[in-house]
Amino acid sequence: MSLKLHNSTTVTFIPDGTETETALARTTHLGIGAHQDDLEIMAYHGILACFDSPDKWFSGVTCTNGSGSARIGPYADYTDEAMMAVRREEQRQAAILGRYGAMIQLDHPSSVVKNPANPALQNDLVQILRATKPDVVYTHNPADKHATHIGIVIPTLLALRQLPVGERPSHVYGCEVWRDLDWLPDEDKVALDVSGRENMAAALVGLFDSQIAGGKRYDLATIGRRHANATYFGSHAVDEATQLTFALDLTPLVQDESLDIVAYVLDFIDKFREDVRANLSRQLGRE
Repeated sequence: MSLKLHNSTTVTFIPDGTETETALARTTHLGIGAHQDDLEIMAYHGILACFDSPDKWFSGVTCTNGSGSARIGPYADYTDEAMMAVRREEQRQAAILGRYGAMIQLDHPSSVVKNPANPALQNDLVQILRATKPDVVYTHNPADKHATHIGIVIPTLLALRQLPVGERPSHVYGCEVWRDLDWLPDEDKVALDVSGRENMAAALVGLFDSQIAGGKRYDLATIGRRHANATYFGSHAVDEATQLTFALDLTPLVQDESLDIVAYVLDFIDKFREDVRANLSRQLGRE
């Protein structure tokens, strides 16, 4: 099917040169992120799963144009337009390095994705999901503190709900970027093992020089968080993985349209609150 996406500036890049429709259709794992580099931070589990596989393909969607990046040092004097061009190329290079099946950059301004009255992003995502029919989807977690990230996860969930039930993915994960998920009760964490090929993990995030040299050490923070997740996940056993990313399981929200998104997320927060209350009360002899 031919995609008719909202922006004329949208770019669909196929690293291995496969025809676009075929490349999209082979997708098994799909990452939907806000900014250039979000996929490499939050969806590395899918990138790694597909990297050497003959029958699994990771495709990525970056929704915004990258114009609002913080910048100092060598990028201090870059205009928004110049920064957008740099970030687009960095994302393209990450797709080559990670052997993505396809990389779609939708080029929406952040103001569009944060506006719930504007249907442009959701309409784009419905088309992409129909063309890719992924089995696994990675997106931002709905407890993230970045407004643009929330502006991605909600249209993603609503777009997934527009698919026929038989075409919805088996797994939908809300992943860590601007708020980690260590606070989730252990039984509710989806622990995604991303051990191995640490060189590639570092290289993928390290490609985004405009962010790192521009003032944000995402390369160190991302790998450090994964190691910390693995070590602090269990206190009474040796580490079973060297690197973990945590995700919130959003699959029920896609399978059951009657579930309220806000209530679903707040239930996890209430469980965390109750766990803290019970532990403290027990030690104070109040239970």
